[in-house]
Amino acid sequence: MGELVRFSLDGEIGVITIDNPPVNALSPGVPEGIGTLIEQACRNDSVRAIVVIGAGRTFIAGADIKEFGKITAGQRPRLTLHPLLNAIENSPKPVVMAIHGTAFGGGLEVAMSGHYRVAAQDAQVGQPEVKLGIIPGAAGTQRLPRLAGVARAVEMCAFGEPVSATVAFADGIVDRIIDGDLLAGAVAFAREIAGIAPPKPSERTGKLGDAAANAPLFASARERARKTKRGWMAPLAAIDAVEAATTLSFAEGCAKEADLFQQCLFSDQSKALIHAFFGERAVNKIPGIPKETSTLPIRRAAVVGAGTMGGGIAMNYANAGIPVVLKETAQEALDRGMATIRRNYANSVKNGRFSQAVMDKRLALITPQLTYDGFENADIIAEAVFEGMALKKEVFAELDKIAKPDAILASNTSTLDIDEIARTTSRPHMVIGHHYFSPANVMRLLEIVRGAETSNEVIATSMALAKKLNKVGVLVGNCRGFAGNRMLGPYGREAQFLVEEGAPVDAVDRALYEFGMAMGPLAMNDLAGLDVGWRIRKEYQHLEKPGLRQPRVADRLCELGRYGQKTGAGYYKYDENRKASPDPEVTAIIEEVAKEQGIVRREIDAGEIVERTIYALVNEGAKILEEGIALRAVDLDIIYLTGYGFPAFRGGPMWYASTVGLAKVHERICSFHGIHGEKWEPAPLLARLAAQGKTFEDFDKEKSA
Repeated sequence: MGELVRFSLDGEIGVITIDNPPVNALSPGVPEGIGTLIEQACRNDSVRAIVVIGAGRTFIAGADIKEFGKITAGQRPRLTLHPLLNAIENSPKPVVMAIHGTAFGGGLEVAMSGHYRVAAQDAQVGQPEVKLGIIPGAAGTQRLPRLAGVARAVEMCAFGEPVSATVAFADGIVDRIIDGDLLAGAVAFAREIAGIAPPKPSERTGKLGDAAANAPLFASARERARKTKRGWMAPLAAIDAVEAATTLSFAEGCAKEADLFQQCLFSDQSKALIHAFFGERAVNKIPGIPKETSTLPIRRAAVVGAGTMGGGIAMNYANAGIPVVLKETAQEALDRGMATIRRNYANSVKNGRFSQAVMDKRLALITPQLTYDGFENADIIAEAVFEGMALKKEVFAELDKIAKPDAILASNTSTLDIDEIARTTSRPHMVIGHHYFSPANVMRLLEIVRGAETSNEVIATSMALAKKLNKVGVLVGNCRGFAGNRMLGPYGREAQFLVEEGAPVDAVDRALYEFGMAMGPLAMNDLAGLDVGWRIRKEYQHLEKPGLRQPRVADRLCELGRYGQKTGAGYYKYDENRKASPDPEVTAIIEEVAKEQGIVRREIDAGEIVERTIYALVNEGAKILEEGIALRAVDLDIIYLTGYGFPAFRGGPMWYASTVGLAKVHERICSFHGIHGEKWEPAPLLARLAAQGKTFEDFDKEKSA
């Protein structure tokens, strides 16, 4: 305990220092250590006031998240911070919390139990628990509105974003911002207030407002939570808890908060979100590539192709402060690409995400041109031309002649064989897939595709680069569609089969939207452009097994020039604002396709729609795992959470299947196999895990053992 928390004296001011690297998490021993030292300081007659500060880079970044899993697994009882917080607040000597770095979650709750808070200029405070599917559980929803007011408390507790020290000071969370040395400033502040009766945060009521003033605020927050966190329970629970602070006594409000916290903590949603939290960290660990593997410096970049993807990729580099050359073959295409980039940046300025000066600085890092000039200086060259093998091979053969020997050559292909592309160069060990997701400057996923000869240094550099570009990099193997799009194939196939069999287009999309997907599959295809998939299908047509049923509707729509939103018509009709409406012409096309295929149409409910599409995704995922295309099931979950709009509160497709029960999922897949044939053959891995009563998480543990 002594090593986690220590005590020192600065004259008449007692200083308690929390030293639990790296982030001073409230792991077992830390709360107890603080409590013991508070008690000792209160008994020490020479101490007139107490300062609590964090050693290292931060105050208290929050609870140890691993502890939540132990509680829900029944490995240990839930320990509450309330006794510590009450002891701090009830201290007869003033307690000053000195915040630097971050005071998040339980860290802010500890800070709010103090009588005063001072903060370094660059400190942040927040209650991000909602992102893990829980709410503040140590009076965070009760003390925060008393300090900052109801509006700020709702914002922080229900939506989880941190606020700066400046905002915290303006709102009353922090009492003073300290310039210079934080500890010296905190001790000086403590000397000023020593001897003054300490004010208890729990007894403040001046900012709690009244029911009439608060009602529209809570109603608006709930509407926003239902819209922006659709299907999540924690944001609404957090709003309920803050509302309790305004209608109940402090003790009753804490009891209400504890009840809501318990419900959230033991929910499937919280377990899924905590799985996703740790999953984003797990995907960085690559078996066979040691942490100390050297990485190549990326100081300059170049991009071939200034279309939607190429422009977005160039923005990623500029956003990270890396100068980038952007090449096109025609001036008109280059101008169009740069106009899109400028418009995207201008929208960010308009929305207040950054200033005009930042936009100008980023634009200045992008050099648009029609030649390969400067490509010989690039540390990485990203290819983002049309999805056609012949064209990509031509581009890579050219790049091989121009690029310096240690330049990484990365293809943005979404489906094509990386090894075939690499063989057109004299340096296959420097070739890798960097599959971005549209819009590339927004979507967090970067699917990193390892070729047969890709070097460990190139893989390690790609993983590090993903972080620098603010992406989540996930390493996958080389096969048609890699991991994400290969899984998407059966998902989209079943969506088309369902409409051929009788489900209306909007019913398929609605069922999956209500399941939690960001968009339904058919609306998503319209957004991406139906012609993209059409082109890929034609590229791979020779690989299709004769006699197997194939979806026909998308190809028929493309033959009619209905490519989706960009042509004003796809599965839906689109007005000038790209607002979708069902199209009777599409219904007629679907009915015609069904008749040609001899399909008897029927009514299909939402349950079957969800099972047919999501279980197809899971079954293909299991095959990918068995083949070693993905390293772990959690990698597939993170791919779908960060790149495909899978609902975060369901933890990803593989985690979701495990929560349903793999035996149940396998049974339904066997049923679909019997009805719909060969494409539904159950993955052997899924069959094995189901028979053993195991989960995909168990599979990951087996692999890492």
